[in-house]
Amino acid sequence: MTLKRFQLFLITLLLSVAVWSQGSTNRAYWAYIDKYKDMAMEQQQKYKIPASITLAQGLLESGAGRSRLATEANNHFGIKTPGGWTGPYILVDDDRPKERFRKYRSVRESYEDHSLFLLKPRYKRLFTYRITDYKAWAKGLKACGYATSPTYAQSLIRIIEMYSLHQFDTRKPSHKFTEPLSPTYNAKGETGRISKKYLKRLSRNKIKEKKIPPFFRTHAVYHCNDNYFIVVQEGDDLATISWATGLQIEELLDFNDLTLDYTLTIGDILFLRKKRTKGAKEYKNLPHTVEPGQSMYDISQMYGIRLKSLYKLNNLSPRKYEIKVGDLIWLR
Repeated sequence: MTLKRFQLFLITLLLSVAVWSQGSTNRAYWAYIDKYKDMAMEQQQKYKIPASITLAQGLLESGAGRSRLATEANNHFGIKTPGGWTGPYILVDDDRPKERFRKYRSVRESYEDHSLFLLKPRYKRLFTYRITDYKAWAKGLKACGYATSPTYAQSLIRIIEMYSLHQFDTRKPSHKFTEPLSPTYNAKGETGRISKKYLKRLSRNKIKEKKIPPFFRTHAVYHCNDNYFIVVQEGDDLATISWATGLQIEELLDFNDLTLDYTLTIGDILFLRKKRTKGAKEYKNLPHTVEPGQSMYDISQMYGIRLKSLYKLNNLSPRKYEIKVGDLIWLR
C-alpha cells in the first residue's frame, strides 16, 4: 500500500469512528434508555438476565427504537419466527430477502419474549456468568450464535460502557418507589447544593439502593465529559429538578445554555454542573458530523460543551453560521 493510499485509509477510518461515536451518542439513545430501563430491570428480576445486556441489545437491534422492526412490529431484539412461533410476523430483508420476524402487540411483550428466548438450552451457558459480568454475557451471546456480526460482543460492551448501563445491573425498577417529592428534599435529604462527589457515587452505583433518594431512583445519573446529567422524563420541570438537586433554577439554566422561557421536553439532557469549554480527550482530531435536524445546541449537549465555546472552537459566529448536514464540528 502506497503512503498516499495509507493516509487516505487512515482518514477514512478516523472519520468512521467519529461518525459512529456521534451517531450513537444522541438524544434518541438517552431517551430510549430512560424509557425502558425499568422494563429491563424487571426482566432481570424475573429471569436473571443483566439489565445492561437487555438494554444494549435493544438499543443495537432496534436503533434506539427507530428501526422498521421496532416501529411496525414492536420487535426490539431482531427475533425471527423459527422456534415454535405461531403469532403474527413481518417480512424484512436481513441475511436473506423477506425473512419472517416476530410481531408483538407491545414493547413489553417483546422484552418478555426476548427473556424467554434466552432461556432456551442454546443459551444455557450464559446463566453460569455473574449477573454483573456484562462482558462475559456479551461474548457469550456471540459465541452462542445470537447474531452473525463478528463485532457483536464488542458493540454491546461499547454501548454498555458509553451509556453507563451496568449501573442498572444492581438496581431495582423505579416504579416501586413512589414516595412524594418534597420541595425541600434534595440528594442529601436536606436543602443545599448537590456535590460532584455525590453525583460521581450515584453514576457509579456506589450507593446502596435503600439510601438513594426518590428522585434519583427514577432518574439515573450519567457521566459525560467530567460532568453529570439526567434525562428529562414525563412530568419533569425546572422547579421539580431544582427541589430534588438543591440547585437553583438559574444555575440549571446556566449549566445548560437555556433561557427562562424554555420548556423542558422528554428526552432532553440536563447537566447538573457547568459544562466544559471543550470535548473529552478521546475526541481529539475526531470531529462531529452534523446529522439531519441537529443544531449547534444539540451537539453542545451531546458532548457536554458550552455552546459559546463550541462556536469559538470552530471559529464560527452564532449570528452568521447556518448549520448544514455533513458539516464537521470540532470538539477540541
